[in-house]
Amino acid sequence: MTELDGMPGHLIRRLQQIAVAVFHAETAVYGYDLTPVQYAALRAVQEHPGIDQGTLAGLIAYDRTTIAGVVDRLVKKGLLSREVNQADRRAREVRITEIGCEAIEAMREGVERAQLKMIEALSPTEANELIRLLQKVTTEGNELSRAPQRAP
Repeated sequence: MTELDGMPGHLIRRLQQIAVAVFHAETAVYGYDLTPVQYAALRAVQEHPGIDQGTLAGLIAYDRTTIAGVVDRLVKKGLLSREVNQADRRAREVRITEIGCEAIEAMREGVERAQLKMIEALSPTEANELIRLLQKVTTEGNELSRAPQRAP
């Protein structure tokens, strides 16, 4: 073990690498080629139809300036549609398409498997404790982020 192996930031970065790799490994078979951020955006739009891109960024704790690129890629894949908000012409409303809904449903099992695989080394009690601690740390550190999570 090195000194880095005792640093939370290093371990969190490594866990993020593992989480992305596991997500891709468990969902690639479905053929939608989505990143975890794209999947999170799809789920958020499904839960909040007509949401504007800025609010979407806040919901998934993603940078407001780069959410447009995420939405662009999802629109190009036919998973989301985007329209100008009639009340505020600067805002863009996004809605999930039928294909987007099909993608979420098709990938559901793979996403669930990925979540379980990430914590398979833990007992159920340890897994619950890890989730509790991750929620506590992210909630307390939310405002320190360049992209804090926001309620709609």
